[in-house]
Amino acid sequence: MNKRTVFIGYGIALLAAVAVSVALLNEDQSAHVALASTEQSAPVDAVARLGDQYIEGRELRTLLATLPEAARQQLRDNRPALDEWLRSRLAEKRLLEQANAQGWTSRPEIQEMIRSATEQIVLRTYIDSVSQVPDDYPGEEDLRAVYEANKANWVTPAMFHVSQIFLAIDGRQSLDTLRKQAFELAKRAQDGKTDFAELAAKHSQDRESAQRGGDIGRRHLEQLLPEVRPVLARLEVGAVSEPVQSATGFHILKLTDLQPSRTATLDEVRMQLQTKLRATRQEQIAKAYMEGLVNSVQLSIDGAALSEVLEPAR
Repeated sequence: MNKRTVFIGYGIALLAAVAVSVALLNEDQSAHVALASTEQSAPVDAVARLGDQYIEGRELRTLLATLPEAARQQLRDNRPALDEWLRSRLAEKRLLEQANAQGWTSRPEIQEMIRSATEQIVLRTYIDSVSQVPDDYPGEEDLRAVYEANKANWVTPAMFHVSQIFLAIDGRQSLDTLRKQAFELAKRAQDGKTDFAELAAKHSQDRESAQRGGDIGRRHLEQLLPEVRPVLARLEVGAVSEPVQSATGFHILKLTDLQPSRTATLDEVRMQLQTKLRATRQEQIAKAYMEGLVNSVQLSIDGAALSEVLEPAR
């Protein structure tokens, strides 16, 4: 399945994006004022434009820097998603311009929200700076110990490479007629006299897979219809099944290859483990740092004053 939408995380990344947007908007407005007396044109290094709004290379680099590396890589690898992301950014710039023209950022409740967002950015980035994990962590022994202790989590389920001939239940033929046709096709495919791919290309009503000789690719059993799972689990590689009826039609299945379930090696999960262990260690360092700040001074709470604040307004 092609994913054309890049999902960017919430939290600090979103807060940082808001702060960057406000800062860049102020710069954009200065530029627009300078161009007010002449027809506006995008600067030489503009990478995208929507009406009178544009994104310069410098601004794009700043925006990308606020995103997690995984999100940046997704944008680099998926041009349609990148185009849509740029379009959304330009729409946000127009919206921000309208809001600023109406003095929206001067409203007291908005000022409080900006203050709160800025405070969270400062807190998050500062705690990150004082809770850095050593570059050499985790070591090989740490990685191997965690890998061995959680080996059951690294089991890769069996992968079934499947082809099918699909006959849809569409009301144009009776169910009995369709079932008879399915069994006739299955018999022809099973006797080996006719190539399965040829039969699928000619008779399968799943157009996408029919163009590939019925090939639907590699799947885990959990990704397939419940009705076909037990059939495939018993099928030998190269064998063709009897027709299997589902809610949508009849499926004649051929198991072309099977990759048995196996346990991923340490090298295959090394990066995932390193990322998880470093994140856990940074959380531990940050927690210890915060506890040190709290424990270094005496905590005093005025019970009467606290009760007054918590008392419901009358």
